[in-house]
Amino acid sequence: MTPYLVSTSIIDWKTPAVHALARRLAAEAQGEEAIARRCFEFVRDEIRHSWDTRSGPVTLRASEVLAHRTGYCYAKSHLLAALLRANGIPTALCYQRLSLGDGGAPYCLHGLNAVYLAAHGWYRIDARGNKPGVDARFAPPHEQLAFPIRENAEHDVEGLFAEPLQTVVDALTRHSTIEQVFENLPDLEAPLRTAGAPT
Repeated sequence: MTPYLVSTSIIDWKTPAVHALARRLAAEAQGEEAIARRCFEFVRDEIRHSWDTRSGPVTLRASEVLAHRTGYCYAKSHLLAALLRANGIPTALCYQRLSLGDGGAPYCLHGLNAVYLAAHGWYRIDARGNKPGVDARFAPPHEQLAFPIRENAEHDVEGLFAEPLQTVVDALTRHSTIEQVFENLPDLEAPLRTAGAPT
């Protein structure tokens, strides 16, 4: 579980602001699941989704997401991973390949998380942010993500990732505006296979 607990340059939970928030959220909860729920609901509800609001800088690192209170789904998943890892709860990054519209091209990756809960094992959660038509929740063992897989070209990307995919990092570092990121959202043409990754 060590890779899913470490602080990294992107999931930087040892930065003072992120660590302080993680401890504050944990102090108001009793037990692992309650802590995970509070962290999830904070990121889902208190951090704006960049494209929903069309505002804010492009963020990548967990500390940036917290400082600006905004991020694309990928960036929000980085902050959620940081808050959970800071509380000793193993957390991975996960991805789906989804259609941007009602079906068909163009496609893009969608970022979410998996958290390891002692009572349930790996459990996926999606803190993208709710809106009409999107109702993601923390309700283990039931999985309630933001978006269902609806067609053959959409799929869950196989594997649990300790660090973001490079294509995601590239999208959030090479483009300086929210609009530019949206026009260049990361995608994978074929299912990604990760040798030895837990499922």
